[in-house]
Amino acid sequence: MSGRASVYSAFSFGRIGAMILRYYYLMRSSWPRLLELIYWPMVQMLMWGFLQSYVDQNASFFAKAGGTFIGAVLLWDILFRGQLGFSVSFLEEMWARNMGNLMMSPLRPLEFVVALMVMSLVRLAIGMVPVTLVALWLFNFNLYGLGFALAAFFANLIFTSWAVGILVSGLILRNGMGAEGLAWTIMFLLLPLTCVYYPVSIFPGWLQAVAWALPPTYVFEGMRALLIEHVFRADLMLMALALNLFYFGISVIVFLKLLDAARRHGSLIQTGE
Repeated sequence: MSGRASVYSAFSFGRIGAMILRYYYLMRSSWPRLLELIYWPMVQMLMWGFLQSYVDQNASFFAKAGGTFIGAVLLWDILFRGQLGFSVSFLEEMWARNMGNLMMSPLRPLEFVVALMVMSLVRLAIGMVPVTLVALWLFNFNLYGLGFALAAFFANLIFTSWAVGILVSGLILRNGMGAEGLAWTIMFLLLPLTCVYYPVSIFPGWLQAVAWALPPTYVFEGMRALLIEHVFRADLMLMALALNLFYFGISVIVFLKLLDAARRHGSLIQTGE
């Protein structure tokens, strides 16, 4: 009995690797899955990129702020695709009615979460690397030229995407596939509040307080400061990191509580397509 308990209690990178391998085979078996990872980021980048080119030729301010549209849409896609990559890998288990099997296996919930986090990075890389190269080729916008700032932007955005993905996964576990729509729409609720394409200063005072409570707001403000004023705002990045660590911790706690509630109510074996 003690041997069986030790199997469940030890954190296993082997089990995490097995889950990542499972999702790799799922992606490899379906070319539409791979195409979708690239398609939407490419469409958005091209649309905003050509708009940026038009504005560059017709407005002096935006000419001075060259790259803000393309930079914003690329960073937004990191945030959105990071969360979507996490959520889609999770939904694969729900669609296959496999969640009950996973939770009865030696796989620990936190190992499952880590595997989903890794898969969100994999899906994000597949979708975003080609898009950033096209942005460099067509619009001369080098995202990688941001250097250390890009690393700070990326880390904060991916932490936010994971926090949202974990929370949404918990809600789907507890409430069933009726809550699936959250995986596709919740980020768009944040889009106007995180000031992706405009500064926080355009909001009324009370709404500015809401915006500053969201970590991505600091990233997009930091991007504009870097591209327009050529200043890297480390203070914004540190504040975003502090908020991210707080929200990430809360999301993990909520996920574990919702998973426990789903187990008690027997909803793990009642979900699927």
